Amino acid sequence: MTSPDPIHLLTPDWPCPANVRAVISTRLGGCSQGKYRGANLGDHVGDDPVAVAANRALLAHHVGIQLWPWMTQVHGTELLEIGTTVTCGQVADGAHSRTAGSACAVLTADCLPVLLCDRHGTQVAAVHAGWRGLAAGILERAVKCFDAPGGDVLAYLGPAIGPAHFEVGMDVYQAYRALFSRLDYHGDWNNCFRPCPGRAQHFLADLYGLARLTLACAGVHQVYGGQYCTYGDGDRFYSYRRDGVTGRMVSAIWLTADGD
Repeated sequence: MTSPDPIHLLTPDWPCPANVRAVISTRLGGCSQGKYRGANLGDHVGDDPVAVAANRALLAHHVGIQLWPWMTQVHGTELLEIGTTVTCGQVADGAHSRTAGSACAVLTADCLPVLLCDRHGTQVAAVHAGWRGLAAGILERAVKCFDAPGGDVLAYLGPAIGPAHFEVGMDVYQAYRALFSRLDYHGDWNNCFRPCPGRAQHFLADLYGLARLTLACAGVHQVYGGQYCTYGDGDRFYSYRRDGVTGRMVSAIWLTADGD
């Protein structure tokens, strides 16, 4: 294994409170090789476990957080509450916390990572919102974890597959028809699905747009991010849809004790 290079991290551009920290990794840096080249943080994708452990250690050192509750993500709606102790491997697709120094983190490679905090800086959450989890209501459940009303919650949409590349079938379209019917949403959610040229009953779906509408239904209107495309930017991002066998990036958020 080669010596790891520093992991290149993105810092979300959003007006979060001073005691809220958030980072999003890219594939740049790290020590994984081959199809996982770069800073792969997923230990379930076939990469060398030694390389993954080194990448995770490099991330922890870089951001100064040692408590990382790495979850087993299953495209569901389960959320963990993170305290002062961490158990890795629990089945969940999101984490929330009121405790300083513990990272809420999700792994993605096309699915949408969503970071949440309240405007007073008392709670944070990280959510793995692929199309299945999003359609099943994971964002609604995440917002309900907050003591604050939706109007006091901020959201950041991390790197995901963009609407120019996310081809889906009728099953996905129908899943969102059911979601917005359940949410009693009367706007035109169909704008998030464009017919796929030459592909009957296939669409190009806007995962970012679907997340914004879902958050709005939960009362969250301070939504930021959503400018990346993992599929289209192979230099910076892993993409399962593009490459099949590939690594995973992390989107993480945590509270600090004093805002320093």
